[in-house]
Amino acid sequence: MNNARHIYELLLDHANSNSVVEAVNIGLVWTVCKAGHCGLAMSPQLATRTLSWSGTLVGKSLRELSVWINEWEAYQATVGMAAINAAIIAKNPLPAGITLPAGNLAVFDHFLPQLQSKKVVVIGRYPHIERYSDQIDLKIIERQPTANDYPDAACEFLLADADWVFLTATSLINKTFPRLAELAQHANTVLMGPTTPWLPELVDFGIDYLAGVEVIDAKKLQQTVAEGGGVRIFETGVRYRVLDLSL
Repeated sequence: MNNARHIYELLLDHANSNSVVEAVNIGLVWTVCKAGHCGLAMSPQLATRTLSWSGTLVGKSLRELSVWINEWEAYQATVGMAAINAAIIAKNPLPAGITLPAGNLAVFDHFLPQLQSKKVVVIGRYPHIERYSDQIDLKIIERQPTANDYPDAACEFLLADADWVFLTATSLINKTFPRLAELAQHANTVLMGPTTPWLPELVDFGIDYLAGVEVIDAKKLQQTVAEGGGVRIFETGVRYRVLDLSL
């Protein structure tokens, strides 16, 4: 397994693009960067009125925005990740994989038969994921935990014993990916969510499956994001795809 910190070098290597940014939309839940193709990332769940660079991003290159993935300020890092995904999609054909039915929980439905009698840890709370609680041994780690979630620190205790780990790709933005990938290296690990970069090389960082999205309607996606859409994007603009990196 490669040093997980090098993931950011890999991302920037694939985002070395002079394509001009046409639009950046930071919605309530998702951020979209459009430069011919749309790249997605999950927006910070932090309210702010002081983004000093607002109104200056259109016309910059994807390369210029992509380097923001190294920033610790949450909005900059999010824009950087969205720009990286736009660049990856533009430069590389979408890898072959399985297209899943519409829905924000489609990934869990897909893997459910393999999760029976297994210890399953999900990093990040997905809306309505609790419906699986009576079907599998499920533990959820969340940065802003609800009553039934485990806090961030629980990863140090739960991941070592997990058979399956579903790791939100937002961990790339908040810089928790290196440690989480290290802790999950003995589990079947699925990197998932619209933030997921379509890079098969992630197998070298302990990732067994990519469960990202394919944009099927860029116009509707941008509209849904701009109108505050969360899981609604899975009904209007994107579909989940799963890629087995062992094949």
